[in-house]
Amino acid sequence: MLNSRDYKTLVVVGSQWGDEGKGKITDFYAQDADLVVRFAGGDNAGHVIWNEGKKYKVTIVPSGILNPKVMNVIGNGCVVNLNKLNDEMAILNKAGVDTKNLFVSDRAHVIFKYNEVIDELQEEQRQNRKIGTTKRGIGPTYADKASRCGIRICDFAEPNFKDLLEEQVEYHNKLITDIYGGQPLDFNTIYEDALKQYANIKDRIVDSGSYVNQAIRDNKFVLFEGAQGVLLDIDHGTYPFVTSSNTTANNVSIGTGIHNKLINKVVGVAKAYDTRVGTGGFPTELLDATGDRIRERGHEYGSNTGRPRRIGWFDAVAMNYSIRTGGLDALFITLLDVLDTEETVKICTGYKYNGKVIDTIPASNTEYEKCEPVYEELPGWQEDITKVTSFDQLPKNAQNYINRIAELCDVAIQGFSVGPDRHQTVTMLDKFEG
Repeated sequence: MLNSRDYKTLVVVGSQWGDEGKGKITDFYAQDADLVVRFAGGDNAGHVIWNEGKKYKVTIVPSGILNPKVMNVIGNGCVVNLNKLNDEMAILNKAGVDTKNLFVSDRAHVIFKYNEVIDELQEEQRQNRKIGTTKRGIGPTYADKASRCGIRICDFAEPNFKDLLEEQVEYHNKLITDIYGGQPLDFNTIYEDALKQYANIKDRIVDSGSYVNQAIRDNKFVLFEGAQGVLLDIDHGTYPFVTSSNTTANNVSIGTGIHNKLINKVVGVAKAYDTRVGTGGFPTELLDATGDRIRERGHEYGSNTGRPRRIGWFDAVAMNYSIRTGGLDALFITLLDVLDTEETVKICTGYKYNGKVIDTIPASNTEYEKCEPVYEELPGWQEDITKVTSFDQLPKNAQNYINRIAELCDVAIQGFSVGPDRHQTVTMLDKFEG
């Protein structure tokens, strides 16, 4: 068996709380890729891609879709709302994007209307302890999967599919009415819609594990695209304010059905500052004019929800945690240009908690919310960097900022971006370079 370094495989994941610009970086590397594969999450992941001044948004479709030469695969680790998938393909087609090169795993679980309703009712019941879910049924669908009552893509072709779905609608209606006080859903409406949506994608169904494995062994360049970020991982994120899946690169093999030794390199995408949506600990949060200024310069509003994002300085403690738990080999720093106007910039190097300085994220969110940042302050560069095409062209203070992040996190810097478009992406390492 070949060593992993012999394979042309690259994983791109978010290394913070999501919204880091994974879609942009995936799209950048997808220009050379043969396959782009999503391995986790659902249509709660809003990835924005700018190409030649035109904005594209995808939620469940992999970000390689803009390259007609790339095969795009939604892996078995994803949960798929067939209505949203078909709608997204129609929007892309209308924008002139061909989606013939999109495939979905036969083992992926399907989001139904009852999952969305339960998601919304659960969030309402949490009252002042809301998680901040997008209410798209992601969590309840993963719950069904773990409870072994979920419905997968392959089940649609089974002769007893109608009975299987009716059983699940009946079960979930009991939850909706008896537990949450909601209104029951009509089975026939759900069933007829499911058949209609399935008919549109049935020719796109593949065994993702076999398909991706063969491509790798045929020496194809396979790019794996993460959703959300490491700090939202169901196991290693800032629980309970996390997503419902494993978001780290360690889930690639499980979420696509391949051997983990086939993975060559993992790149974590990180903003030059931090953002977070919803509730949960955020030690470096800026609740002042600086935070407002960065939010507006970075257009920090959810691409999928429109919600304003919380803003904070770059957190090296959280990043070191992400590197360890997320299996990151290098960082790709995005939105560096957003900090162009700042006189000084800060990096969090530790947390004060109970009179001591700690260097990792506590397991308890209650404890995390009590952590205070210890900052290192650096001079800003205060000049426009949006036309920079190499590291050497950056102002000295911008170089120092990137180098200091690398030092504090003991990690290689893969590259950085100085604007939203594809050409405003600067690489410092080859995609497979260690």
